[in-house]
Amino acid sequence: MYVSVTGFKPKGLMGYVLFLIFTIPASTSAQKADGVLLCEFNSRNHLQDTPTVWKLKKQMLTYRSSSSHLRAMKRISKIGTGKVFGCETESIPSWKDALIEWVKNGREFKKEFSSQL
Repeated sequence: MYVSVTGFKPKGLMGYVLFLIFTIPASTSAQKADGVLLCEFNSRNHLQDTPTVWKLKKQMLTYRSSSSHLRAMKRISKIGTGKVFGCETESIPSWKDALIEWVKNGREFKKEFSSQL
Protein backbone atom coordinates (compact mmCIF):
# COMPACT_ATOMS: atom_id res chain seq x y z
CA MET A 1 0.00 0.00 0.00
CA TYR A 2 1.01 3.61 -0.46
CA VAL A 3 -0.06 6.40 1.91
CA SER A 4 -0.08 10.05 0.88
CA VAL A 5 -0.85 12.86 3.31
CA THR A 6 -1.44 16.41 2.09
CA GLY A 7 -1.85 19.46 4.32
CA PHE A 8 -2.77 22.88 2.93
CA LYS A 9 -3.24 26.27 4.57
CA PRO A 10 -5.18 28.75 2.41
CA LYS A 11 -4.19 32.43 2.47
CA GLY A 12 -7.24 34.14 3.93
CA LEU A 13 -10.89 33.82 2.97
CA MET A 14 -10.29 34.25 -0.77
CA GLY A 15 -7.59 31.58 -0.66
CA TYR A 16 -10.02 29.24 1.04
CA VAL A 17 -12.73 29.88 -1.57
CA LEU A 18 -10.25 29.33 -4.42
CA PHE A 19 -8.96 26.20 -2.68
CA LEU A 20 -12.50 24.78 -2.71
CA ILE A 21 -13.09 25.75 -6.34
CA PHE A 22 -9.87 24.13 -7.54
CA THR A 23 -9.79 21.10 -5.28
CA ILE A 24 -13.39 19.86 -5.37
CA PRO A 25 -12.94 18.39 -8.89
CA ALA A 26 -9.58 16.88 -7.86
CA SER A 27 -11.10 15.45 -4.68
CA THR A 28 -14.03 13.92 -6.54
CA SER A 29 -11.60 12.39 -9.01
CA ALA A 30 -9.42 10.99 -6.19
CA GLN A 31 -12.38 9.31 -4.52
CA LYS A 32 -13.15 7.48 -7.77
CA ALA A 33 -9.55 6.78 -8.82
CA ASP A 34 -8.36 3.28 -9.59
CA GLY A 35 -6.66 1.75 -6.56
CA VAL A 36 -7.76 4.25 -3.90
CA LEU A 37 -8.60 2.52 -0.61
CA LEU A 38 -9.12 5.61 1.54
CA CYS A 39 -9.64 9.27 0.73
CA GLU A 40 -10.56 11.56 3.63
CA PHE A 41 -10.75 15.28 4.20
CA ASN A 42 -10.03 16.87 7.57
CA SER A 43 -9.75 20.43 8.89
CA ARG A 44 -7.60 21.43 11.83
CA ASN A 45 -5.99 24.72 12.87
CA HIS A 46 -6.88 26.36 9.54
CA LEU A 47 -5.26 23.46 7.65
CA GLN A 48 -7.08 21.34 5.11
CA ASP A 49 -5.72 17.78 5.31
CA THR A 50 -6.19 14.89 2.91
CA PRO A 51 -4.90 11.43 3.76
CA THR A 52 -5.18 8.92 0.92
CA VAL A 53 -4.26 5.27 0.80
CA TRP A 54 -3.65 3.45 -2.46
CA LYS A 55 -3.21 -0.21 -3.32
CA LEU A 56 -0.06 0.68 -5.26
CA LYS A 57 2.19 3.72 -5.53
CA LYS A 58 1.82 3.50 -9.32
CA GLN A 59 -1.92 4.13 -8.97
CA MET A 60 -1.29 7.21 -6.84
CA LEU A 61 1.20 8.51 -9.44
CA THR A 62 -1.36 7.99 -12.20
CA TYR A 63 -3.90 10.03 -10.23
CA ARG A 64 -1.27 12.69 -9.43
CA SER A 65 -0.73 13.13 -13.19
CA SER A 66 -4.45 13.45 -13.91
CA SER A 67 -5.79 16.67 -15.40
CA SER A 68 -8.00 17.49 -12.39
CA HIS A 69 -5.09 17.13 -9.95
CA LEU A 70 -2.64 19.08 -12.12
CA ARG A 71 -5.16 21.93 -12.60
CA ALA A 72 -5.45 22.28 -8.82
CA MET A 73 -1.69 22.06 -8.23
CA LYS A 74 -0.87 24.72 -10.83
CA ARG A 75 -2.72 27.26 -8.68
CA ILE A 76 -1.78 26.04 -5.23
CA SER A 77 1.17 28.37 -4.56
CA LYS A 78 -0.98 31.41 -5.35
CA ILE A 79 -3.70 30.55 -2.84
CA GLY A 80 -1.78 29.10 0.12
CA THR A 81 1.00 26.90 1.39
CA GLY A 82 1.29 23.25 2.24
CA LYS A 83 3.23 20.05 2.46
CA VAL A 84 2.90 16.48 1.23
CA PHE A 85 4.28 13.21 2.55
CA GLY A 86 4.06 9.74 1.10
CA CYS A 87 5.40 6.30 1.96
CA GLU A 88 4.95 2.59 1.39
CA THR A 89 3.22 0.75 4.23
CA GLU A 90 1.88 -2.68 5.12
CA SER A 91 -1.31 -1.36 6.72
CA ILE A 92 -3.46 1.75 6.83
CA PRO A 93 -2.02 3.99 9.56
CA SER A 94 -4.13 5.84 12.09
CA TRP A 95 -4.74 9.49 11.26
CA LYS A 96 -2.59 10.44 14.27
CA ASP A 97 0.36 8.35 13.05
CA ALA A 98 0.03 9.62 9.48
CA LEU A 99 -0.04 13.21 10.74
CA ILE A 100 3.09 12.68 12.87
CA GLU A 101 4.95 11.46 9.76
CA TRP A 102 3.61 14.39 7.73
CA VAL A 103 4.86 16.89 10.32
CA LYS A 104 8.31 15.25 10.51
CA ASN A 105 8.88 14.40 6.85
CA GLY A 106 6.54 16.48 4.69
CA ARG A 107 7.89 18.40 1.69
CA GLU A 108 6.63 21.81 0.65
CA PHE A 109 4.30 21.85 -2.38
CA LYS A 110 6.51 24.24 -4.29
CA LYS A 111 9.40 21.77 -4.25
CA GLU A 112 7.22 18.72 -4.75
CA PHE A 113 5.21 19.85 -7.78
CA SER A 114 7.43 22.36 -9.62
CA SER A 115 8.68 19.65 -12.00
CA GLN A 116 5.12 18.74 -13.01
CA LEU A 117 3.87 22.23 -13.83
